[in-house]
Amino acid sequence: MANKSEQPMTPGNGEEKRNPIVENITQLGQTQPAATGESNIFTMTIIGQIEGHIVLPPQNKTTKYEHLIPQLVAAEQNPKIEGILIILNTVGGDVEAGLAIAEMIATLSKPTVTLVLGGGHSIGVPIAVSADCSIIAETATMTIHPIRLNGLVIGVPQTFEYLDKMQERVIRFVTRHSKVSEEKFKELMFTTGELTRDIGTTVIGADAVKHGLIDKLGGIGEAIAELNRRMDERKKQHNGGMVQ
Repeated sequence: MANKSEQPMTPGNGEEKRNPIVENITQLGQTQPAATGESNIFTMTIIGQIEGHIVLPPQNKTTKYEHLIPQLVAAEQNPKIEGILIILNTVGGDVEAGLAIAEMIATLSKPTVTLVLGGGHSIGVPIAVSADCSIIAETATMTIHPIRLNGLVIGVPQTFEYLDKMQERVIRFVTRHSKVSEEKFKELMFTTGELTRDIGTTVIGADAVKHGLIDKLGGIGEAIAELNRRMDERKKQHNGGMVQ
């Protein structure tokens, strides 16, 4: 006679059956993981606050970086995936986690396009510029400000040197992966009087393009068209190499 505790759980004996599509949306913000997607474009969304080493309160809308990195690895390895679209609407978050995501995107071998919808603030800026082509919606905004820490800060010179070095990492990454000059980016970062309780600048769609931070204005249609164009170019280059 089977023990009741060993019987498999079914929808009728205390546990509802989980829908895998709903589970993917809840955990990863997408309907299909990169490893099993049928489309040749993998879409990754970065929404809310980027959660890094510290778990944020449950009421915060977060994107966990440990969910994104395996998905990017899977997309890179999956031969059916030919291009990657990253959609951003983030307030920023953990600096090291954001830079890790940005570095992962920047080093992918497949064509990549980022689309900023709503906002790509703070550490979302390096992520926005990390792709082969960056696009921003006309009404979207990006806040550029110096690195700041919450909580206890040990007031010794080494602490400020560490913050300065981390800030330089952000500046170097952004200026290396966009057309904005270091002087202009620092000017935007250290502007006073524009933000209510902070220093920095909020740039709107067209201004982000004018400063060279983002490549062009557009929406989802322009982003997919640009990604398809780059995917076609990559195919032609690959086929040309095979013929030779």
